[in-house]
Amino acid sequence: MSPAEQPDHGATQVLRGGAGNVDKIRDILFGTQMRDYESRFARLEETLVKETSEIRESNRRRFEQLETYIRQEFETVQTRLKSERDERSDGDSRQSRELKDLGESLTRRLRDLDDRSTSVERDLRNNILQQARNLTEEIHARHEELASLLEKRVHELRDGKTDRAALSSLFSELALRLSDQFQIPGSEA
Repeated sequence: MSPAEQPDHGATQVLRGGAGNVDKIRDILFGTQMRDYESRFARLEETLVKETSEIRESNRRRFEQLETYIRQEFETVQTRLKSERDERSDGDSRQSRELKDLGESLTRRLRDLDDRSTSVERDLRNNILQQARNLTEEIHARHEELASLLEKRVHELRDGKTDRAALSSLFSELALRLSDQFQIPGSEA
């Protein structure tokens, strides 16, 4: 270090002494105001600390109240949801039972309807078969009746018709008479 750079201890003490004097002068000139400011700042700081503490306490209480309220609302909502879920579950169970009962009832009705339709179909077949038999018997009876009537008419026609040989001798005799060649036995003239 150069001698110019070395600090002078005597000057430092003067400065220190001068700084102390400046503090004293400052204290004399501004001392009361500074003390007044310091007391004001101290009261202001106390007030701020107190108000901050009160605000913190007030906010803490409000947050606790809000937290309590939110918990209560959540519990109420959860209770309501549980109740609704139970009601829905009961409703679903009830509807499932009703659907099952309806399904069983429908199955029974379909089975009964099938049994009835089978019975009706069987009765209808029996009625058709019986009517077919009756119609067949009636047709057979009519056939027999018509056959006997036809036979009767044929006999009547045979009985009423002239024999060919008799008819030919009759026509021969008629032809001979017309030609005057026929002579009646016993009338000889």
